[in-house]
Parts: sequence; structure tokens; C-alpha cells
Amino acid sequence: MTYHVVHRSHRIGWLRASVLGANDGIVSTGSLIIGIAAANATQSDILFTGLAGLVAGAMSMAAGEYVSVSSQADTENADLALEQKSLEDNIDYEKNELAEIYEKRGLTPELASQVAEQLMLHDALGAHARDEIGITADGKARPIQAAFSSAVTFTVGALLPLLVAWLVPGTRLIPFVALFSLVFLAVLGSLAACAGGAPVLRAAVRVTFWGALAMALTAGVGCLFGVAA
Repeated sequence: MTYHVVHRSHRIGWLRASVLGANDGIVSTGSLIIGIAAANATQSDILFTGLAGLVAGAMSMAAGEYVSVSSQADTENADLALEQKSLEDNIDYEKNELAEIYEKRGLTPELASQVAEQLMLHDALGAHARDEIGITADGKARPIQAAFSSAVTFTVGALLPLLVAWLVPGTRLIPFVALFSLVFLAVLGSLAACAGGAPVLRAAVRVTFWGALAMALTAGVGCLFGVAA
């Protein structure tokens, strides 16, 4: 019987951006709607504010992810260029350096030297990128993927509380938006945990707690400004 373990670390890049985008979309838009509603705004003003928050938030998430992940990619490429130059100038030094890494992981000096030599014959830069620098194919920075994932998932997340605000007018708007936003967050946390192989309950509680805190604080600010007006 063949036993195969399915790893999920290759999902980290898009999963992180997607969860962050959806979570921010629900929390920021839900909190914005609740804050504006607590200030006694009309439903049309609430919806327009939520829609504006959706567009601005999606673009902000996309730009932020693209810039930050591009910076990571630039650093990785600079490191790879330095390593390539070092391989061209001093191949023996690099081979010994790689062998020392394998020795520290438990191989005998002879075997470590053989492994280093064989790996460098196959792909010298790839071996050093993986074992010396820590850059792998699964973890490599992908700016466009991160930006697109964040923008799309933020939009989807933001649409959920906005749809509730559109369907539930009047005094019921705040409790319904808050309740459904927390439910959406709990579902999101559970799905993200399942995709990443993490404990579901812990993830759901964690994301729901911070979402509830954000909405409560925003509602408090809205009430203050509403009374002041």
C-alpha cells in the first residue's frame, strides 16, 4: 500500500494574498458601513460610501501587494545575480560552501562533497538558491499573482456586507451587517485553514475576533460623530 502525504506549502503565495484580500474586504467595508450607519447617514449615503470603499480598497490592496512583492522579487533577483557571479568567479569555493551546509545537516564530509558536486553539475545556481539563500520555486515572489489575488478577493469580500446593507435598510442594518460580516469572516477563516491544513476552529475564532473589534471601534466613532452632528 502506497502512502502519500499531500503538502500545502506551495499554496502560501496565493493563499496569503487571497485570505488577506477577502478578510480586509469584509472587515474594512463592513466596519465602514456600520460606522456611517451609526452616524445616522441615509441608506443611499451608506451604499455609496461602501461602494467607494470597495473600489479604493481593491486598488489599494492590489497596489500594495504588487509593490511589496515586487520589492521581494527584486531582492531575490539581486541575490541570485550575486550568487551567479560568485559561481562564475570561484566555483570551488561555492562547492565547498554547499558541502558545509550539507555537513551541518548531518551528512559525512565525503558524502556532503559528493552531493554538492552532483547537484552543482545538474543546476549549480538552483542548488545554491535553495540551500544557501532559501529561495525555492514554490516560495518565489510573484507580484502580478499577488496583486490580482488581493484585488479580486477584496472585491468579493467587500461585496458581501455591501449586499447585506442594500437588502436590509433602516434600524436593522447595523446588527445585520455586523452579524453577517462575522459569519463571513468565520467561513473565510475556516476555508483558509482547510486550504492550508491548519486548525479550523482557531483560524475562525482568530479572524472573527479581530473583525468584531474593528466593527465595534468603527461603530463607536460613528456614534460620536453622529451625536456631534
